[in-house]
Amino acid sequence: MRLPSLTGQEVVKALGKAGFETLRKKGSHFYLKHPDGRATVVPVHKGESVGRGLLRKILHEADLSREEFLRLL
Repeated sequence: MRLPSLTGQEVVKALGKAGFETLRKKGSHFYLKHPDGRATVVPVHKGESVGRGLLRKILHEADLSREEFLRLL
């Protein structure tokens, strides 16, 4: 199953549903952390989608499977 093309804002919103909170923002990068210690960084550039490779890396850092992530969208 392929991952859809998503903006950084959509990724941040989906991760928020999984329990991640925005720790801080630096420039266009959102630093997200889960209460259990998992953490990741999501770039949010207006009008640009997050590349599939980067999205896979974010899901790996967040310890979410593709199926779990797709259910959050």
